[in-house]
Amino acid sequence: MAIRASVQADTEDECVEGLARLVDAGFVPVLTPRYMTDGRWLARAVPSPTNPIREPVDG
Repeated sequence: MAIRASVQADTEDECVEGLARLVDAGFVPVLTPRYMTDGRWLARAVPSPTNPIREPVDG
């Protein structure tokens, strides 16, 4: 999926909290908190899958 949200934080706890907020908003984690070489923490999430049924567009 091309849409993704990232959490960048100074500490692991902040990163976990940010990811939890995304999950509460309906996102699905795709990268759990990881310590990056530049000294920050990073996590990613994508929107949860939805039903592909769409309403017809009046033309």
